[in-house]
Amino acid sequence: MTTKTPYKVLILCTGNSARSVLGEYLLREKGRGRFEVHSAGSHPTGRVNPLAVRTLREKYGIDASGARSKSWNEFKAVKFDFVITVCDNAKEACPIWPGAPVMAHWGSPDPAGAEGGEEEKFRVFVNVASQIARRVDLFCAFSDDKLTALAVRDIGEQFKLEGEAGMKR
Repeated sequence: MTTKTPYKVLILCTGNSARSVLGEYLLREKGRGRFEVHSAGSHPTGRVNPLAVRTLREKYGIDASGARSKSWNEFKAVKFDFVITVCDNAKEACPIWPGAPVMAHWGSPDPAGAEGGEEEKFRVFVNVASQIARRVDLFCAFSDDKLTALAVRDIGEQFKLEGEAGMKR
């Protein structure tokens, strides 16, 4: 067990209803106390997508029933160590954060925009969560002395989803 203060991480998206929530809960779980993780959105929807909660529960055994969609304004005075955007819109609109945190972009397609029946949409959520989970695993694998800006930014280039180029971000 470590006595080191956990790294503060903020995961951003536009609506804070799917991707950023998936990232928040996956990193919180897989980081095992090493990271204090929050998520927020530039234009929060006000509700977490139920398929994000279902994906975390059924595929990862994580209870995200308490998740809520919130604005990044709630965190404007917090000094984060890492700010990670998971959608292109949040990357473009991202404000300047106090304390000069490491900024990284780990873009993923928006599962909330998936079409089809409930199970088809669920499969899209599972695929996007899997991409985020692999990136989180890599992030967690770095020792503290290797958690550099370059290494964290490079994670966003890893684990692209097949056919992702044509998918909505």
